Amino acid sequence: MVTDQQVRRLFMFIGKKENKEVAAAKAGMSPRTALKYRKAGKLPSQIKSNHNWRTRENSFETDWPQIVGFLEINPGLEAKTLFNYLQNMAPGKYSDGQLRTLQRHIRYWRATEGPGKEVFFSQVHYPGIICASDFTHMSSLGVTIRRELFKHLVYHFVLTYSNWETFSICYSESYESLSDGFQKAIWKLGGVPKRHRSDQMSAAVNKDCNPEKFTRRYQALLNHYGITPERTNAGCANENGDVETSHRHFKSAVSQSLMLRGSSDFGSIKEYEKFLQKISCQLNAGRVKRFQEEVSVLKPLPARRLNDSLPMETKVSKGSTINVKFNTYSVHSRLIGEKVKLMVHMDHIDVWYGKKLVEHLPRMQGRGKHSINYRHIIGWLIRKPGAFESHRYKSDLFPSSRFRRTYDWLRSNMTLQANKEYLQILFMAARESETITENALKFLFEQELPPTASNVRDIVDGDMQTPLATEVTVNTNDLKGYDLLLHGGQSRG
Repeated sequence: MVTDQQVRRLFMFIGKKENKEVAAAKAGMSPRTALKYRKAGKLPSQIKSNHNWRTRENSFETDWPQIVGFLEINPGLEAKTLFNYLQNMAPGKYSDGQLRTLQRHIRYWRATEGPGKEVFFSQVHYPGIICASDFTHMSSLGVTIRRELFKHLVYHFVLTYSNWETFSICYSESYESLSDGFQKAIWKLGGVPKRHRSDQMSAAVNKDCNPEKFTRRYQALLNHYGITPERTNAGCANENGDVETSHRHFKSAVSQSLMLRGSSDFGSIKEYEKFLQKISCQLNAGRVKRFQEEVSVLKPLPARRLNDSLPMETKVSKGSTINVKFNTYSVHSRLIGEKVKLMVHMDHIDVWYGKKLVEHLPRMQGRGKHSINYRHIIGWLIRKPGAFESHRYKSDLFPSSRFRRTYDWLRSNMTLQANKEYLQILFMAARESETITENALKFLFEQELPPTASNVRDIVDGDMQTPLATEVTVNTNDLKGYDLLLHGGQSRG
Protein backbone atom coordinates (compact mmCIF):
# COMPACT_ATOMS: atom_id res chain seq x y z
CA MET A 1 0.00 0.00 0.00
CA VAL A 2 1.33 3.40 -1.02
CA THR A 3 1.63 5.97 1.77
CA ASP A 4 1.19 9.72 1.78
CA GLN A 5 4.94 10.12 2.33
CA GLN A 6 5.75 8.14 -0.84
CA VAL A 7 3.39 10.23 -2.97
CA ARG A 8 4.87 13.45 -1.54
CA ARG A 9 8.33 12.20 -2.56
CA LEU A 10 6.93 11.43 -6.04
CA PHE A 11 5.57 14.97 -6.42
CA MET A 12 8.88 16.40 -5.16
CA PHE A 13 10.96 14.49 -7.72
CA ILE A 14 8.57 15.38 -10.55
CA GLY A 15 8.81 19.03 -9.50
CA LYS A 16 12.57 18.78 -9.86
CA LYS A 17 12.09 17.74 -13.50
CA GLU A 18 13.09 14.15 -12.79
CA ASN A 19 12.23 11.47 -15.37
CA LYS A 20 8.78 10.05 -14.47
CA GLU A 21 10.00 6.45 -14.29
CA VAL A 22 13.02 7.49 -12.20
CA ALA A 23 10.81 9.60 -9.92
CA ALA A 24 8.48 6.61 -9.39
CA ALA A 25 11.43 4.33 -8.56
CA LYS A 26 12.87 6.84 -6.08
CA ALA A 27 9.45 7.13 -4.43
CA GLY A 28 9.22 3.35 -4.12
CA MET A 29 6.27 2.63 -6.41
CA SER A 30 5.58 1.34 -9.90
CA PRO A 31 5.23 3.73 -12.90
CA ARG A 32 1.57 2.71 -13.25
CA THR A 33 0.82 3.62 -9.62
CA ALA A 34 2.76 6.86 -10.00
CA LEU A 35 0.65 7.74 -13.07
CA LYS A 36 -2.52 7.21 -11.00
CA TYR A 37 -1.49 9.74 -8.36
CA ARG A 38 -0.10 12.20 -10.92
CA LYS A 39 -3.49 12.30 -12.60
CA ALA A 40 -5.38 12.56 -9.34
CA GLY A 41 -3.04 15.15 -7.87
CA LYS A 42 -4.03 13.98 -4.35
CA LEU A 43 -2.53 11.96 -1.51
CA PRO A 44 -3.79 8.42 -0.75
CA SER A 45 -5.51 9.63 2.41
CA GLN A 46 -7.38 12.27 0.40
CA ILE A 47 -8.83 9.89 -2.15
CA LYS A 48 -9.51 6.99 0.25
CA SER A 49 -13.23 6.32 0.62
CA ASN A 50 -14.77 5.53 4.03
CA HIS A 51 -15.51 1.84 4.53
CA ASN A 52 -19.11 1.91 5.84
CA TRP A 53 -20.51 -1.35 4.49
CA ARG A 54 -20.39 -4.90 5.80
CA THR A 55 -17.95 -7.35 4.28
CA ARG A 56 -19.63 -10.38 5.82
CA GLU A 57 -23.04 -11.42 7.14
CA ASN A 58 -23.97 -10.37 10.70
CA SER A 59 -24.27 -13.70 12.54
CA PHE A 60 -26.23 -12.06 15.38
CA GLU A 61 -28.80 -10.36 13.13
CA THR A 62 -31.72 -12.66 14.06
CA ASP A 63 -31.12 -12.31 17.80
CA TRP A 64 -30.05 -8.67 17.78
CA PRO A 65 -33.55 -7.21 18.61
CA GLN A 66 -33.67 -9.42 21.71
CA ILE A 67 -30.14 -8.36 22.70
CA VAL A 68 -31.05 -4.67 22.33
CA GLY A 69 -34.18 -5.25 24.41
CA PHE A 70 -32.05 -6.63 27.26
CA LEU A 71 -29.60 -3.72 27.02
CA GLU A 72 -32.37 -1.09 27.03
CA ILE A 73 -33.78 -2.57 30.24
CA ASN A 74 -30.38 -3.03 31.89
CA PRO A 75 -27.52 -1.20 30.12
CA GLY A 76 -25.00 -2.70 32.59
CA LEU A 77 -25.33 -6.22 31.16
CA GLU A 78 -22.00 -7.57 29.93
CA ALA A 79 -21.56 -9.09 26.49
CA LYS A 80 -20.28 -12.30 28.09
CA THR A 81 -23.53 -12.70 30.03
CA LEU A 82 -25.66 -12.16 26.95
CA PHE A 83 -23.47 -14.52 24.89
CA ASN A 84 -23.86 -17.29 27.48
CA TYR A 85 -27.63 -16.69 27.40
CA LEU A 86 -27.72 -17.07 23.61
CA GLN A 87 -25.63 -20.27 23.73
CA ASN A 88 -27.97 -21.76 26.34
CA MET A 89 -31.09 -20.81 24.34
CA ALA A 90 -29.74 -22.22 21.07
CA PRO A 91 -27.03 -24.85 21.73
CA GLY A 92 -24.56 -25.15 18.87
CA LYS A 93 -25.66 -21.96 17.11
CA TYR A 94 -22.76 -19.83 18.34
CA SER A 95 -19.16 -20.91 18.88
CA ASP A 96 -16.97 -19.49 21.66
CA GLY A 97 -14.89 -17.59 19.09
CA GLN A 98 -17.87 -15.35 18.25
CA LEU A 99 -17.85 -13.67 21.67
CA ARG A 100 -15.47 -10.96 20.44
CA THR A 101 -17.85 -10.18 17.56
CA LEU A 102 -20.76 -9.70 19.95
CA GLN A 103 -18.60 -7.52 22.19
CA ARG A 104 -17.79 -5.23 19.24
CA HIS A 105 -21.49 -5.00 18.25
CA ILE A 106 -22.53 -4.10 21.80
CA ARG A 107 -19.72 -1.57 22.19
CA TYR A 108 -20.83 0.09 18.93
CA TRP A 109 -24.48 0.11 20.08
CA ARG A 110 -23.56 1.71 23.39
CA ALA A 111 -21.52 4.41 21.66
CA THR A 112 -24.25 5.24 19.10
CA GLU A 113 -27.59 4.41 20.72
CA GLY A 114 -26.93 3.57 24.37
CA PRO A 115 -27.47 5.83 27.40
CA GLY A 116 -25.03 8.64 28.14
CA LYS A 117 -22.15 7.85 30.48
CA GLU A 118 -21.40 9.67 33.70
CA VAL A 119 -19.43 12.87 33.14
CA PHE A 120 -16.63 13.75 35.55
CA PHE A 121 -16.04 17.46 35.95
CA SER A 122 -12.55 18.70 36.73
CA GLN A 123 -12.46 20.82 39.87
CA VAL A 124 -10.53 23.97 40.69
CA HIS A 125 -8.78 23.68 44.07
CA TYR A 126 -8.00 26.62 46.31
CA PRO A 127 -5.27 26.72 48.98
CA GLY A 128 -6.21 25.88 52.53
CA ILE A 129 -9.78 24.83 51.76
CA ILE A 130 -10.00 21.03 51.55
CA CYS A 131 -8.04 18.18 53.06
CA ALA A 132 -8.94 14.56 52.40
CA SER A 133 -8.05 11.27 54.04
CA ASP A 134 -8.60 7.55 53.75
CA PHE A 135 -7.15 4.19 54.79
CA THR A 136 -5.23 1.89 52.48
CA HIS A 137 -4.14 -1.71 53.07
CA MET A 138 -0.39 -2.38 52.82
CA SER A 139 -0.18 -6.18 53.21
CA SER A 140 0.27 -6.69 49.46
CA LEU A 141 3.74 -5.12 49.68
CA GLY A 142 5.00 -8.00 51.82
CA VAL A 143 6.59 -5.89 54.57
CA THR A 144 7.90 -7.99 57.47
CA ILE A 145 9.03 -7.12 60.97
CA ARG A 146 11.78 -9.49 62.13
CA ARG A 147 10.79 -11.95 59.37
CA GLU A 148 7.08 -11.98 60.29
CA LEU A 149 4.49 -10.56 57.90
CA PHE A 150 3.36 -7.16 59.16
CA LYS A 151 -0.37 -6.88 58.56
CA HIS A 152 -1.24 -3.22 58.72
CA LEU A 153 -2.92 -0.26 57.09
CA VAL A 154 -1.79 3.30 56.49
CA TYR A 155 -3.88 6.36 57.26
CA HIS A 156 -3.32 8.73 54.35
CA PHE A 157 -3.88 12.51 54.63
CA VAL A 158 -3.72 14.86 51.61
CA LEU A 159 -4.15 18.58 50.98
CA THR A 160 -6.06 18.75 47.69
CA TYR A 161 -4.49 22.02 46.48
CA SER A 162 -0.78 21.28 46.94
CA ASN A 163 -1.06 17.46 47.21
CA TRP A 164 1.08 17.63 50.36
CA GLU A 165 0.61 14.30 52.12
CA THR A 166 1.52 12.43 55.25
CA PHE A 167 1.02 8.89 56.52
CA SER A 168 0.69 7.00 59.78
CA ILE A 169 0.61 3.27 60.48
CA CYS A 170 -2.57 1.76 61.92
CA TYR A 171 -4.21 -1.64 62.23
CA SER A 172 -7.91 -1.14 61.53
CA GLU A 173 -10.34 1.43 60.15
CA SER A 174 -11.54 2.31 63.65
CA TYR A 175 -12.36 5.74 64.99
CA GLU A 176 -9.26 5.58 67.19
CA SER A 177 -7.09 5.00 64.11
CA LEU A 178 -8.85 7.82 62.24
CA SER A 179 -8.51 10.26 65.13
CA ASP A 180 -4.88 9.38 65.81
CA GLY A 181 -3.87 9.65 62.15
CA PHE A 182 -5.88 12.81 61.51
CA GLN A 183 -4.52 14.64 64.54
CA LYS A 184 -0.93 13.61 63.79
CA ALA A 185 -1.37 15.01 60.28
CA ILE A 186 -2.95 18.29 61.44
CA TRP A 187 -0.28 18.95 64.05
CA LYS A 188 2.48 18.06 61.60
CA LEU A 189 0.87 20.43 59.10
CA GLY A 190 0.82 23.19 61.71
CA GLY A 191 -2.57 24.59 60.71
CA VAL A 192 -6.20 23.76 60.03
CA PRO A 193 -7.94 23.63 56.60
CA LYS A 194 -11.60 24.62 56.31
CA ARG A 195 -13.09 21.28 55.21
CA HIS A 196 -12.24 17.60 55.54
CA ARG A 197 -13.46 15.06 53.00
CA SER A 198 -13.74 11.32 53.62
CA ASP A 199 -15.43 8.40 51.93
CA GLN A 200 -18.16 6.32 53.57
CA MET A 201 -15.82 4.97 56.28
CA SER A 202 -17.84 3.69 59.22
CA ALA A 203 -15.55 5.44 61.72
CA ALA A 204 -16.82 8.80 60.44
CA VAL A 205 -20.09 8.32 58.57
CA ASN A 206 -23.32 6.85 59.89
CA LYS A 207 -25.50 4.51 57.85
CA ASP A 208 -28.22 6.15 55.77
CA CYS A 209 -30.89 4.99 58.22
CA ASN A 210 -29.32 7.18 60.94
CA PRO A 211 -30.70 10.75 61.10
CA GLU A 212 -27.21 12.07 61.89
CA LYS A 213 -24.94 12.08 58.83
CA PHE A 214 -21.68 11.76 60.80
CA THR A 215 -20.86 9.86 63.97
CA ARG A 216 -20.87 11.94 67.12
CA ARG A 217 -17.23 11.24 67.98
CA TYR A 218 -16.05 12.18 64.49
CA GLN A 219 -18.19 15.33 64.50
CA ALA A 220 -16.77 16.25 67.93
CA LEU A 221 -13.23 15.73 66.61
CA LEU A 222 -13.74 18.10 63.68
CA ASN A 223 -15.61 20.61 65.86
CA HIS A 224 -12.55 20.72 68.13
CA TYR A 225 -10.49 21.92 65.16
CA GLY A 226 -13.23 24.01 63.57
CA ILE A 227 -13.33 21.90 60.39
CA THR A 228 -16.47 21.23 58.34
CA PRO A 229 -16.90 17.53 57.44
CA GLU A 230 -17.73 16.29 53.94
CA ARG A 231 -18.37 12.80 52.63
CA THR A 232 -18.43 11.24 49.20
CA ASN A 233 -21.45 9.47 47.78
CA ALA A 234 -21.63 5.71 48.16
CA GLY A 235 -19.61 3.88 45.51
CA CYS A 236 -18.06 7.09 44.16
CA ALA A 237 -14.40 6.79 45.06
CA ASN A 238 -13.59 9.33 42.35
CA GLU A 239 -15.12 12.04 44.54
CA ASN A 240 -12.20 11.52 46.88
CA GLY A 241 -9.90 11.27 43.90
CA ASP A 242 -6.94 13.20 45.31
CA VAL A 243 -6.33 10.72 48.09
CA GLU A 244 -7.25 7.71 45.93
CA THR A 245 -4.68 8.75 43.31
CA SER A 246 -2.13 9.42 46.04
CA HIS A 247 -2.69 5.87 47.33
CA ARG A 248 -1.41 4.44 44.06
CA HIS A 249 1.57 6.81 43.84
CA PHE A 250 2.48 6.19 47.48
CA LYS A 251 2.30 2.39 47.20
CA SER A 252 4.34 2.52 44.02
CA ALA A 253 6.97 4.69 45.76
CA VAL A 254 7.10 2.30 48.72
CA SER A 255 7.42 -0.70 46.41
CA GLN A 256 10.26 0.92 44.45
CA SER A 257 12.05 2.01 47.62
CA LEU A 258 11.84 -1.52 49.01
CA MET A 259 13.45 -2.82 45.81
CA LEU A 260 16.27 -0.29 46.09
CA ARG A 261 16.68 -1.16 49.76
CA GLY A 262 17.06 -4.81 48.81
CA SER A 263 14.85 -6.08 51.61
CA SER A 264 11.31 -5.64 52.87
CA ASP A 265 12.23 -6.77 56.39
CA PHE A 266 12.64 -4.27 59.23
CA GLY A 267 14.00 -4.67 62.73
CA SER A 268 11.10 -2.83 64.35
CA ILE A 269 7.91 -0.93 63.56
CA LYS A 270 9.71 2.33 64.39
CA GLU A 271 12.35 1.59 61.77
CA TYR A 272 9.63 0.92 59.20
CA GLU A 273 7.81 4.10 60.22
CA LYS A 274 10.99 6.15 59.64
CA PHE A 275 11.28 4.51 56.22
CA LEU A 276 7.74 5.65 55.32
CA GLN A 277 8.34 9.18 56.61
CA LYS A 278 11.45 9.45 54.45
CA ILE A 279 9.34 8.53 51.41
CA SER A 280 6.76 11.12 52.49
CA CYS A 281 9.45 13.82 52.58
CA GLN A 282 10.67 12.79 49.12
CA LEU A 283 7.15 12.96 47.68
CA ASN A 284 6.51 16.38 49.25
CA ALA A 285 9.84 17.85 48.11
CA GLY A 286 8.40 18.94 44.75
CA ARG A 287 5.32 20.59 46.26
CA VAL A 288 6.99 23.25 48.37
CA LYS A 289 5.71 26.30 46.50
CA ARG A 290 2.02 25.35 46.52
CA PHE A 291 2.36 24.00 50.07
CA GLN A 292 3.61 27.39 51.28
CA GLU A 293 0.56 28.97 49.68
CA GLU A 294 -1.62 26.60 51.70
CA VAL A 295 0.21 27.15 54.98
CA SER A 296 -0.20 30.92 54.68
CA VAL A 297 -4.02 30.66 54.72
CA LEU A 298 -4.54 27.81 57.22
CA LYS A 299 -6.41 28.50 60.44
CA PRO A 300 -4.39 28.26 63.68
CA LEU A 301 -4.35 25.05 65.72
CA PRO A 302 -6.32 24.81 68.97
CA ALA A 303 -4.52 25.00 72.32
CA ARG A 304 -4.30 21.22 72.73
CA ARG A 305 -4.89 17.95 70.97
CA LEU A 306 -8.21 16.16 71.55
CA ASN A 307 -8.05 12.92 73.53
CA ASP A 308 -8.68 10.24 70.90
CA SER A 309 -9.08 7.29 73.27
CA LEU A 310 -12.46 5.71 73.95
CA PRO A 311 -13.39 5.65 77.66
CA MET A 312 -15.23 2.55 78.83
CA GLU A 313 -16.18 0.88 82.08
CA THR A 314 -16.57 -2.84 82.63
CA LYS A 315 -16.63 -5.48 85.34
CA VAL A 316 -13.96 -8.16 85.59
CA SER A 317 -15.53 -11.61 85.11
CA LYS A 318 -15.08 -14.65 87.33
CA GLY A 319 -12.59 -15.93 84.78
CA SER A 320 -10.41 -12.84 85.40
CA THR A 321 -11.22 -11.46 81.93
CA ILE A 322 -12.72 -8.33 80.41
CA ASN A 323 -14.41 -7.96 77.02
CA VAL A 324 -13.35 -4.94 74.96
CA LYS A 325 -14.59 -4.29 71.42
CA PHE A 326 -15.66 -7.95 71.02
CA ASN A 327 -12.27 -9.30 72.12
CA THR A 328 -11.31 -10.93 75.44
CA TYR A 329 -8.35 -9.89 77.60
CA SER A 330 -7.13 -11.21 80.95
CA VAL A 331 -6.33 -9.03 83.96
CA HIS A 332 -4.92 -9.94 87.34
CA SER A 333 -7.17 -12.23 89.37
CA ARG A 334 -7.19 -9.76 92.25
CA LEU A 335 -9.53 -7.58 90.14
CA ILE A 336 -12.26 -10.26 89.78
CA GLY A 337 -15.66 -8.75 90.51
CA GLU A 338 -14.34 -5.18 90.44
CA LYS A 339 -15.33 -2.44 88.02
CA VAL A 340 -12.42 -1.06 86.05
CA LYS A 341 -12.14 1.93 83.74
CA LEU A 342 -10.66 1.47 80.29
CA MET A 343 -9.03 3.90 77.88
CA VAL A 344 -9.13 2.24 74.47
CA HIS A 345 -6.43 3.60 72.17
CA MET A 346 -5.59 2.70 68.57
CA ASP A 347 -2.99 0.07 69.49
CA HIS A 348 -3.32 -0.48 73.25
CA ILE A 349 -5.74 -0.49 76.17
CA ASP A 350 -5.05 1.09 79.54
CA VAL A 351 -6.88 -0.48 82.50
CA TRP A 352 -7.42 1.78 85.50
CA TYR A 353 -8.67 0.91 88.96
CA GLY A 354 -9.41 4.09 90.85
CA LYS A 355 -6.55 6.42 90.00
CA LYS A 356 -4.00 3.66 89.40
CA LEU A 357 -2.99 2.23 86.03
CA VAL A 358 -3.08 -1.53 86.66
CA GLU A 359 -2.66 -2.94 83.13
CA HIS A 360 -1.27 -1.80 79.77
CA LEU A 361 -2.57 -4.29 77.19
CA PRO A 362 -1.72 -4.50 73.48
CA ARG A 363 -4.97 -4.11 71.58
CA MET A 364 -6.03 -6.95 69.28
CA GLN A 365 -7.55 -6.20 65.89
CA GLY A 366 -10.69 -7.86 64.56
CA ARG A 367 -13.33 -9.69 66.59
CA GLY A 368 -13.68 -12.90 68.55
CA LYS A 369 -10.02 -13.05 69.62
CA HIS A 370 -8.52 -13.57 73.07
CA SER A 371 -5.28 -12.71 74.84
CA ILE A 372 -4.77 -14.47 78.17
CA ASN A 373 -1.63 -13.79 80.20
CA TYR A 374 -0.77 -16.86 82.27
CA ARG A 375 0.74 -14.64 84.97
CA HIS A 376 -2.72 -13.29 85.77
CA ILE A 377 -4.24 -16.67 86.63
CA ILE A 378 -1.43 -19.14 87.32
CA GLY A 379 -1.81 -18.78 91.09
CA TRP A 380 -5.30 -20.26 90.95
CA LEU A 381 -4.52 -22.79 88.23
CA ILE A 382 -1.91 -24.29 90.56
CA ARG A 383 -4.68 -24.82 93.10
CA LYS A 384 -7.10 -26.18 90.48
CA PRO A 385 -4.93 -28.17 88.05
CA GLY A 386 -7.92 -30.17 86.82
CA ALA A 387 -9.38 -26.99 85.30
CA PHE A 388 -6.45 -26.71 82.88
CA GLU A 389 -7.39 -29.73 80.77
CA SER A 390 -10.55 -28.21 79.29
CA HIS A 391 -9.81 -24.54 79.86
CA ARG A 392 -11.41 -22.40 77.17
CA TYR A 393 -8.24 -20.37 76.65
CA LYS A 394 -5.78 -23.22 77.11
CA SER A 395 -3.94 -22.40 73.87
CA ASP A 396 -2.88 -19.03 75.32
CA LEU A 397 -1.10 -20.70 78.26
CA PHE A 398 1.90 -21.86 76.21
CA PRO A 399 4.31 -18.88 76.11
CA SER A 400 6.42 -20.52 73.39
CA SER A 401 6.71 -23.67 71.30
CA ARG A 402 9.16 -25.11 73.87
CA PHE A 403 6.52 -24.90 76.61
CA ARG A 404 4.07 -26.61 74.27
CA ARG A 405 6.61 -29.33 73.53
CA THR A 406 7.11 -29.81 77.28
CA TYR A 407 3.39 -30.26 77.84
CA ASP A 408 3.15 -32.77 74.98
CA TRP A 409 6.05 -34.77 76.47
CA LEU A 410 4.39 -34.79 79.88
CA ARG A 411 1.08 -35.94 78.37
CA SER A 412 2.86 -38.81 76.63
CA ASN A 413 5.03 -39.91 79.57
CA MET A 414 3.21 -38.78 82.72
CA THR A 415 -0.43 -38.82 81.70
CA LEU A 416 -1.99 -38.53 85.16
CA GLN A 417 0.43 -35.88 86.43
CA ALA A 418 0.91 -33.96 83.16
CA ASN A 419 -1.33 -30.97 83.97
CA LYS A 420 0.01 -30.56 87.48
CA GLU A 421 3.64 -30.86 86.36
CA TYR A 422 3.21 -28.37 83.53
CA LEU A 423 1.45 -25.83 85.76
CA GLN A 424 4.32 -26.07 88.25
CA ILE A 425 6.73 -25.22 85.41
CA LEU A 426 4.50 -22.36 84.27
CA PHE A 427 4.36 -21.08 87.85
CA MET A 428 8.19 -20.99 87.92
CA ALA A 429 8.16 -19.02 84.67
CA ALA A 430 5.79 -16.48 86.24
CA ARG A 431 7.57 -16.22 89.59
CA GLU A 432 11.22 -16.56 88.56
CA SER A 433 11.74 -15.76 84.88
CA GLU A 434 10.20 -17.03 81.68
CA THR A 435 13.56 -16.82 79.89
CA ILE A 436 15.42 -18.77 82.60
CA THR A 437 12.69 -21.39 82.70
CA GLU A 438 12.67 -21.78 78.94
CA ASN A 439 16.47 -22.11 78.88
CA ALA A 440 16.18 -24.85 81.49
CA LEU A 441 13.69 -26.72 79.30
CA LYS A 442 16.01 -26.31 76.32
CA PHE A 443 18.90 -27.81 78.29
CA LEU A 444 16.80 -30.78 79.45
CA PHE A 445 15.71 -31.60 75.91
CA GLU A 446 19.26 -31.28 74.59
CA GLN A 447 20.54 -33.66 77.32
CA GLU A 448 17.57 -35.99 76.73
CA LEU A 449 16.51 -35.58 80.35
CA PRO A 450 12.85 -35.56 81.47
CA PRO A 451 11.46 -31.98 81.44
CA THR A 452 9.76 -32.41 84.81
CA ALA A 453 9.04 -29.66 87.30
CA SER A 454 11.66 -30.99 89.73
CA ASN A 455 14.39 -31.05 87.05
CA VAL A 456 13.50 -27.54 85.94
CA ARG A 457 13.55 -26.43 89.58
CA ASP A 458 17.03 -27.89 90.06
CA ILE A 459 18.36 -25.92 87.09
CA VAL A 460 16.59 -22.70 88.07
CA ASP A 461 17.91 -22.98 91.65
CA GLY A 462 21.37 -23.90 90.39
CA ASP A 463 21.44 -27.40 91.90
CA MET A 464 21.91 -29.10 88.53
CA GLN A 465 25.15 -28.34 86.72
CA THR A 466 24.67 -26.87 83.28
CA PRO A 467 27.42 -26.39 80.72
CA LEU A 468 29.10 -23.03 80.51
CA ALA A 469 28.67 -20.89 77.44
CA THR A 470 30.80 -22.10 74.57
CA GLU A 471 34.23 -20.51 74.68
CA VAL A 472 35.05 -18.55 71.59
CA THR A 473 38.62 -18.85 70.33
CA VAL A 474 39.91 -16.35 67.80
CA ASN A 475 42.90 -17.66 65.86
CA THR A 476 45.69 -15.17 65.25
CA ASN A 477 46.75 -14.65 61.65
CA ASP A 478 50.21 -15.67 60.49
CA LEU A 479 51.93 -12.45 59.36
CA LYS A 480 54.69 -14.17 57.40
CA GLY A 481 52.63 -14.10 54.24
CA TYR A 482 52.07 -10.35 54.67
CA ASP A 483 55.82 -9.78 55.16
CA LEU A 484 56.48 -11.77 52.00
CA LEU A 485 54.09 -9.54 50.07
CA LEU A 486 55.73 -6.34 51.35
CA HIS A 487 59.20 -7.49 50.29
CA GLY A 488 58.24 -8.42 46.77
CA GLY A 489 58.09 -12.15 47.40
CA GLN A 490 61.50 -12.31 49.14
CA SER A 491 61.19 -13.67 52.65
CA ARG A 492 63.41 -12.29 55.36
CA GLY A 493 65.80 -14.61 57.06
